[in-house]
Amino acid sequence: MPSLYTTETEHALEAVIRAATLCQQVQREMVSSAAVQKADRSPVTVADYASQAVICRGLADAFPGDPVVAEETAESLRQPDQAPMLAQVTNYVRTCLPGAVPAEICAWIDHGGAEPGPRFWTLDPIDGTKGFLRGEQYAVALALVVNAQVQLGALACPNLPLDLSQPNAARGVVFLAVRDQGAKMYPLDGGPARSIAVSSPTAPQATRFVESFEAGHTNHAGHSSLVHALGITQPSLRLDSQAKYGVVARGDAAIYLRLPSPRTPEYRERIWDHAAGALIVEEAGGRVTDALGTDLDFSRGRQLSQNRGIVVSNGFLHSVILDEIQNRGLT
Repeated sequence: MPSLYTTETEHALEAVIRAATLCQQVQREMVSSAAVQKADRSPVTVADYASQAVICRGLADAFPGDPVVAEETAESLRQPDQAPMLAQVTNYVRTCLPGAVPAEICAWIDHGGAEPGPRFWTLDPIDGTKGFLRGEQYAVALALVVNAQVQLGALACPNLPLDLSQPNAARGVVFLAVRDQGAKMYPLDGGPARSIAVSSPTAPQATRFVESFEAGHTNHAGHSSLVHALGITQPSLRLDSQAKYGVVARGDAAIYLRLPSPRTPEYRERIWDHAAGALIVEEAGGRVTDALGTDLDFSRGRQLSQNRGIVVSNGFLHSVILDEIQNRGLT
């Protein structure tokens, strides 16, 4: 039987690699220690807009009938006082699309302003903005959702080591998964793919867990309490972005926790922050639910409005984790 979504897979892979390469250039040229100290977000803003423009242009050409649900709009970029920012975005987009002009770049960005439909793409042009500014982990995340189910996920992580046990070795990873076809990992700068799988119960990483670097919408104290109850003594691996999903999918860690924060009880996750990564973990043999054990529901618009928190695992500990979450009232 022929593989499903072959054309979509080719375009998604090309799109995230192209955008990630562009983001690397912005990071090299615009991010400095002085900018970080001043909390200057302009580098990540330029990269966000440029990445979204490049990917949306490619999707619009290849799949003109498909809506794109993305994080950014060009509304503020069109304001007269944002002309210098628009000029920077234009310069970087032209490294991928020579001859692009500001008006069409804004239109490409706004192509990501659609609402979800029976079939749509969801995009985070840079997931992990603070990681991008620190020179650490961020990701370009793209997923295809059909009838409320993620069918394809592509995740480019430019700063993630190819081998986490050798953090100073080669960096730049692309994760790719198509439903019922498994998950793969590619070097960002080119090379053969290899199949990936979650850790086994007896692997040294079987009790290693990963969580968000930033505590804004998650519960680090609750995570610590939970893993202590599970007998896990290793300190958490803290990473920005959906790189955390990639780390679980290829077996570097067994658990990724993002429990609801008591400081922001009304917060709900955005679909573009989880769609690609969730499928990649599932296709690598793992399990993804919310903190109540419910599957992530991508049928409710731009937010996972029916879900509370995120629990990702290699599958072997998932039920135990969910039971302990309920016992400790961490939902």
